[in-house]
Amino acid sequence: MATANNKAQCFVCNKEKNTYSCKGCSNEFCFPHLTEHRQRIETQLEEIINDHDQFQQTIIQQKQNPLDSSLIQQINQWEANSIHQIQQTAEEYRKTLMNLTQKSIDDVEKKFIELSQKLKEIREENEFNENDLKHFQLKLTQITKELLTPPSISIEGDSQEFIKKISVISSFEEIQIKKNKFQQFGITVVGGNGYGHQLNQLNFPNGIFIDNDKSVYIADCVNHRIVKWKLNSDKGQIIVDRNGNTGLNRPTDITFDKENNSFIISDSTNKRVILYFDKNPTNQQILISNIKCFGLTIDKNGFIYVSDYENHEVRRWKQGDKKGELVAGGNDEDCSLYISDCGNHRVMKWIKNAKEGTIVAGGNGQGNSRKQLSAPRGVIVDHLGQTYVADRGNHRVMRWCEGDEEGEVVVGGNGQGNQSNQLNIPSEPNFAQTQYSFSSEKWKQLISLIDSKNFQALDDTVGCPDCADGGAEWIQINYSNKNKQVTFELGKLIKGFEGLINDLRSLRDKYVNNL
Repeated sequence: MATANNKAQCFVCNKEKNTYSCKGCSNEFCFPHLTEHRQRIETQLEEIINDHDQFQQTIIQQKQNPLDSSLIQQINQWEANSIHQIQQTAEEYRKTLMNLTQKSIDDVEKKFIELSQKLKEIREENEFNENDLKHFQLKLTQITKELLTPPSISIEGDSQEFIKKISVISSFEEIQIKKNKFQQFGITVVGGNGYGHQLNQLNFPNGIFIDNDKSVYIADCVNHRIVKWKLNSDKGQIIVDRNGNTGLNRPTDITFDKENNSFIISDSTNKRVILYFDKNPTNQQILISNIKCFGLTIDKNGFIYVSDYENHEVRRWKQGDKKGELVAGGNDEDCSLYISDCGNHRVMKWIKNAKEGTIVAGGNGQGNSRKQLSAPRGVIVDHLGQTYVADRGNHRVMRWCEGDEEGEVVVGGNGQGNQSNQLNIPSEPNFAQTQYSFSSEKWKQLISLIDSKNFQALDDTVGCPDCADGGAEWIQINYSNKNKQVTFELGKLIKGFEGLINDLRSLRDKYVNNL
């Protein structure tokens, strides 16, 4: 635990003595106070062990008696109250039914007595014929029917809930399943007024982009334009169309280049990809020429990925390139590439420099089972590595976790249509989310503050984090061959890394405030 040093100031008595260094808190102690420090640590250890044993006993008790919890008792009480309420209501209705039934019987009996009296009279007087007999027979039949099937009494259900339902809600389960639950009845945020060229209409929309304000930008293909719909707006505004110097012709996709603060547009029929500055429309640039582009995206390093459906390939381009590098699909944090292989009804993942890809969705022929896709179009991968696919032919959006044999329907899947729980040939899934980012200059500034050699030489623990519940912070840097994490006391600084820690804290606070 401790190593002897030359004379130094004791952390406790502040006297110059032969001291011993504690590796846990990095303080110097003379021998008597080192002993006290050690005893205090051992006492804390005993307290932790005692808390540990008590907690272990609590776990054993709860496993042995799971029905003894207060929440179970609440459910039991709800059950008892509900049963009592049902029994009480049932008894009231039984009394009501018995009273009504008795009244009906009394009415029938009264009619029967009257009929019996008349039969007795005509028999004594011997005054009757066939018509009289027919009348009496009909009357007797009616009375019998009234007795067996009372016409005025029936049992009906109430559309309102009689017993108030309860639910079991777990924050743990919410964390596990929240990502798996999407509203099955969507709301229309763009269009929905039939196909056309008016500002509240679209005509064969394809790619979309959602900004931080949740405004939606749409490649309105057959109308030869890019339109922007602000959140909760009932019509869009044209950002760029075929008029002027752009000559846009059937755009199929759009994304945003944060570095240049500009839009990147797939101008399909013109066989090009253009860079369009919303605030400077005349400064349009052609990034890629002579390419039959359909879908495109951009990664965090500024590389543009373009699908060339004429040559059945995907290329990666850096601005200024004359010819892109042959790759396949989109991108994720591991430099893997995803491609929606429409004709083969599957989604492929290509790892960087791989000679062939692996199937992450579909690949079992065309069909509508959960193992199959039908002409998939857009694909997107979330931060958990889950793949979302616009399953066009099945009018649904599917989610696949890599390695699973089948996916799950997250949106649609109720046939082709325009109802709120239906889709009609979906094209491209996307996420609207709160984002926080900072410029490449800020990123370079952070990198410049990292002395990699000295950081890797630091102990994994600096100071005494979490001592006396003081809290802890940590910095983790991921290197190509390993990760290095250093934990230190909350609010404190590490010598030589003061600027880095202060900048990271500032960015963290801005991120939290932006949520």
